Amino acid sequence: MRFYPSCLIVFLFFTHTFSAQESTIKAALDYLNLVRANPTQFSEEVGVSLKGVEKRPVMQWNETLAKAAQTKAEDMAKNNYFGHVDKKGYGMNYYINKAGYKLNADWLKNPKENYFESISAGSDSPREGIIDLINDDNVKDHQKAGHRLHLLGISDFHKKSLDIGIGWATNPNSSYKTYLVVLVARHDW
Repeated sequence: MRFYPSCLIVFLFFTHTFSAQESTIKAALDYLNLVRANPTQFSEEVGVSLKGVEKRPVMQWNETLAKAAQTKAEDMAKNNYFGHVDKKGYGMNYYINKAGYKLNADWLKNPKENYFESISAGSDSPREGIIDLINDDNVKDHQKAGHRLHLLGISDFHKKSLDIGIGWATNPNSSYKTYLVVLVARHDW
Protein backbone atom coordinates (compact mmCIF):
# COMPACT_ATOMS: atom_id res chain seq x y z
CA MET A 1 0.00 0.00 0.00
CA ARG A 2 1.38 3.40 -0.97
CA PHE A 3 1.05 6.46 1.19
CA TYR A 4 0.70 9.86 -0.45
CA PRO A 5 1.53 12.57 2.09
CA SER A 6 0.27 15.39 -0.15
CA CYS A 7 -3.21 13.78 -0.26
CA LEU A 8 -3.30 13.61 3.52
CA ILE A 9 -2.39 17.29 3.80
CA VAL A 10 -5.15 18.26 1.41
CA PHE A 11 -7.64 16.10 3.32
CA LEU A 12 -6.64 17.65 6.64
CA PHE A 13 -6.90 21.15 5.20
CA PHE A 14 -10.44 20.57 3.96
CA THR A 15 -11.45 18.87 7.21
CA HIS A 16 -10.13 21.82 9.20
CA THR A 17 -11.85 24.37 6.95
CA PHE A 18 -15.18 22.58 7.26
CA SER A 19 -14.86 22.41 11.05
CA ALA A 20 -14.09 26.12 11.19
CA GLN A 21 -17.25 26.86 9.20
CA GLU A 22 -19.26 24.59 11.47
CA SER A 23 -17.99 26.42 14.54
CA THR A 24 -18.89 29.86 13.14
CA ILE A 25 -22.38 28.62 12.27
CA LYS A 26 -22.77 27.10 15.74
CA ALA A 27 -21.63 30.40 17.27
CA ALA A 28 -24.34 32.19 15.26
CA LEU A 29 -26.99 29.72 16.47
CA ASP A 30 -25.80 30.02 20.07
CA TYR A 31 -25.87 33.81 19.82
CA LEU A 32 -29.38 33.84 18.37
CA ASN A 33 -30.59 31.56 21.16
CA LEU A 34 -29.04 33.92 23.74
CA VAL A 35 -30.86 36.87 22.20
CA ARG A 36 -34.13 34.92 22.17
CA ALA A 37 -33.64 34.04 25.87
CA ASN A 38 -33.15 37.66 26.96
CA PRO A 39 -33.85 40.11 24.10
CA THR A 40 -33.64 43.36 26.07
CA GLN A 41 -30.09 42.56 27.19
CA PHE A 42 -28.93 42.63 23.54
CA SER A 43 -30.60 45.90 22.46
CA GLU A 44 -27.40 47.94 22.42
CA GLU A 45 -25.38 45.24 20.67
CA VAL A 46 -27.89 44.76 17.85
CA GLY A 47 -28.50 48.50 17.52
CA VAL A 48 -32.25 48.57 18.10
CA SER A 49 -34.37 48.44 21.24
CA LEU A 50 -35.72 44.97 21.91
CA LYS A 51 -37.71 46.19 24.90
CA GLY A 52 -41.04 44.41 25.01
CA VAL A 53 -39.86 41.47 22.92
CA GLU A 54 -40.87 38.31 24.78
CA LYS A 55 -38.39 35.58 25.59
CA ARG A 56 -38.60 32.55 23.31
CA PRO A 57 -37.53 28.92 23.72
CA VAL A 58 -34.22 27.62 22.45
CA MET A 59 -34.24 26.64 18.78
CA GLN A 60 -33.09 23.17 17.76
CA TRP A 61 -30.74 22.42 14.88
CA ASN A 62 -32.47 20.70 11.98
CA GLU A 63 -30.17 19.03 9.49
CA THR A 64 -32.71 19.15 6.64
CA LEU A 65 -33.14 22.91 7.04
CA ALA A 66 -29.37 23.31 7.39
CA LYS A 67 -28.73 21.54 4.09
CA ALA A 68 -31.37 23.65 2.32
CA ALA A 69 -29.90 26.83 3.84
CA GLN A 70 -26.35 25.87 2.85
CA THR A 71 -27.43 25.05 -0.71
CA LYS A 72 -29.16 28.45 -1.03
CA ALA A 73 -26.17 30.35 0.42
CA GLU A 74 -23.82 28.58 -2.00
CA ASP A 75 -26.17 29.26 -4.92
CA MET A 76 -26.23 33.00 -4.17
CA ALA A 77 -22.44 33.09 -3.80
CA LYS A 78 -21.79 31.08 -6.96
CA ASN A 79 -24.36 32.88 -9.13
CA ASN A 80 -23.72 36.37 -7.71
CA TYR A 81 -27.22 37.37 -6.62
CA PHE A 82 -28.95 38.24 -3.37
CA GLY A 83 -32.66 37.51 -3.02
CA HIS A 84 -35.35 35.34 -1.55
CA VAL A 85 -36.21 34.02 -5.03
CA ASP A 86 -33.41 32.29 -6.92
CA LYS A 87 -32.56 32.80 -10.58
CA LYS A 88 -34.82 29.86 -11.52
CA GLY A 89 -37.83 31.60 -9.93
CA TYR A 90 -38.13 29.46 -6.78
CA GLY A 91 -38.44 30.61 -3.17
CA MET A 92 -37.42 28.72 -0.06
CA ASN A 93 -40.83 27.13 0.62
CA TYR A 94 -40.26 25.09 -2.53
CA TYR A 95 -36.69 24.12 -1.60
CA ILE A 96 -37.45 23.38 2.06
CA ASN A 97 -40.25 21.02 1.03
CA LYS A 98 -38.13 19.46 -1.72
CA ALA A 99 -35.35 18.79 0.82
CA GLY A 100 -37.78 16.70 2.87
CA TYR A 101 -39.02 19.18 5.47
CA LYS A 102 -42.70 18.85 4.64
CA LEU A 103 -44.78 22.02 4.57
CA ASN A 104 -48.47 22.77 4.33
CA ALA A 105 -49.59 22.28 0.71
CA ASP A 106 -51.14 25.77 0.66
CA TRP A 107 -47.67 27.25 1.12
CA LEU A 108 -46.42 25.53 -2.01
CA LYS A 109 -48.96 26.85 -4.52
CA ASN A 110 -46.76 29.77 -5.55
CA PRO A 111 -43.20 28.54 -6.24
CA LYS A 112 -41.78 31.96 -5.26
CA GLU A 113 -43.14 31.90 -1.70
CA ASN A 114 -40.86 32.28 1.30
CA TYR A 115 -42.22 32.12 4.83
CA PHE A 116 -39.15 30.77 6.61
CA GLU A 117 -35.99 32.41 5.25
CA SER A 118 -33.98 35.37 6.46
CA ILE A 119 -30.92 36.29 4.38
CA SER A 120 -27.99 38.63 4.85
CA ALA A 121 -24.99 39.42 2.67
CA GLY A 122 -21.68 41.16 3.16
CA SER A 123 -21.19 40.32 6.85
CA ASP A 124 -17.84 39.28 8.28
CA SER A 125 -19.31 36.23 10.01
CA PRO A 126 -22.59 34.37 10.45
CA ARG A 127 -22.95 35.94 13.92
CA GLU A 128 -22.64 39.43 12.45
CA GLY A 129 -25.21 38.49 9.84
CA ILE A 130 -27.61 37.46 12.63
CA ILE A 131 -27.08 40.87 14.27
CA ASP A 132 -27.78 42.62 10.95
CA LEU A 133 -30.97 40.63 10.50
CA ILE A 134 -32.24 41.38 14.01
CA ASN A 135 -31.42 45.06 13.52
CA ASP A 136 -33.40 44.87 10.24
CA ASP A 137 -32.21 48.26 8.95
CA ASN A 138 -32.86 49.78 12.37
CA VAL A 139 -36.63 49.51 11.99
CA LYS A 140 -38.05 50.51 15.38
CA ASP A 141 -41.52 48.95 15.07
CA HIS A 142 -41.08 45.22 15.66
CA GLN A 143 -44.20 44.40 13.64
CA LYS A 144 -42.61 46.00 10.56
CA ALA A 145 -39.21 44.33 10.97
CA GLY A 146 -39.69 41.08 9.04
CA HIS A 147 -36.36 39.44 9.84
CA ARG A 148 -36.70 40.29 13.53
CA LEU A 149 -40.26 38.90 13.58
CA HIS A 150 -38.93 35.70 12.03
CA LEU A 151 -35.76 35.12 14.05
CA LEU A 152 -37.06 36.23 17.44
CA GLY A 153 -40.48 34.63 16.98
CA ILE A 154 -42.32 37.90 17.57
CA SER A 155 -45.23 37.26 15.20
CA ASP A 156 -47.93 34.69 15.87
CA PHE A 157 -46.91 32.91 12.68
CA HIS A 158 -43.31 32.38 13.84
CA LYS A 159 -43.88 32.16 17.59
CA LYS A 160 -43.70 28.36 17.80
CA SER A 161 -41.10 27.82 15.09
CA LEU A 162 -38.17 26.14 16.81
CA ASP A 163 -36.38 24.22 14.01
CA ILE A 164 -33.40 26.06 12.54
CA GLY A 165 -30.80 25.58 9.84
CA ILE A 166 -28.08 28.05 8.89
CA GLY A 167 -26.03 28.24 5.70
CA TRP A 168 -22.93 30.36 5.08
CA ALA A 169 -21.00 30.74 1.83
CA THR A 170 -18.25 32.97 0.54
CA ASN A 171 -17.09 33.97 -2.91
CA PRO A 172 -14.47 36.74 -3.12
CA ASN A 173 -15.45 37.30 -6.77
CA SER A 174 -19.12 38.00 -6.04
CA SER A 175 -20.72 41.35 -5.27
CA TYR A 176 -21.27 40.76 -1.54
CA LYS A 177 -18.46 38.24 -0.85
CA THR A 178 -20.43 36.49 1.95
CA TYR A 179 -23.97 35.09 2.12
CA LEU A 180 -25.97 33.97 5.15
CA VAL A 181 -29.23 32.01 5.01
CA VAL A 182 -31.22 31.33 8.19
CA LEU A 183 -34.22 29.02 7.98
CA VAL A 184 -36.55 28.88 10.99
CA ALA A 185 -39.63 26.70 10.57
CA ARG A 186 -41.87 24.03 12.04
CA HIS A 187 -43.94 21.19 10.64
CA ASP A 188 -47.16 21.42 12.59
CA TRP A 189 -49.43 24.39 12.15
